[in-house]
Amino acid sequence: MSLGPEEVKKIAYLARLAVSEDDVPAYARNLSSILDLVAQMNTVDTRGIEPLAHPLAMTQRLRSDEPTEPDQRTLFQGIAPQVEAGLYLVPKVIE
Repeated sequence: MSLGPEEVKKIAYLARLAVSEDDVPAYARNLSSILDLVAQMNTVDTRGIEPLAHPLAMTQRLRSDEPTEPDQRTLFQGIAPQVEAGLYLVPKVIE
């Protein structure tokens, strides 16, 4: 598929990109080659091939679900200006 200068300008406008007049032919060539590659990939017969989430059939090692830092809630709430029932109290900012 070959894109012309007007199509490149329209794509640039829709994408809100500033493209100078001197760069339009290069963008047209590059975008056309990308679209040609996509068209070529669409012709490949993929019937009977399972889609892959990842090319390697591996599972992730998971770390144990244990706390890695000590509980310092009482320390931090001890220096807070206002605390009630374990919650920080802050002034109302939206009416």
